[in-house]
Amino acid sequence: MTYDRLVCANCAGPVAEGRCRVCRAHRERLQQQGPLGGLSPVALLTLLVLLVAAVALVAAHQPA
Repeated sequence: MTYDRLVCANCAGPVAEGRCRVCRAHRERLQQQGPLGGLSPVALLTLLVLLVAAVALVAAHQPA
């Protein structure tokens, strides 16, 4: 989940605005994790399986 949709429990403001120190700390932590940092291990595994299936499907349709 991206921080632009999160609401801070401390100040009830959007985390993206960084109104309080809790917002700013959480926003910084999310930015350091990168785009896949918030995904669960199950979601990452699902993406990996889908990627492998897509590659296998493309390879199966290539002429020999």
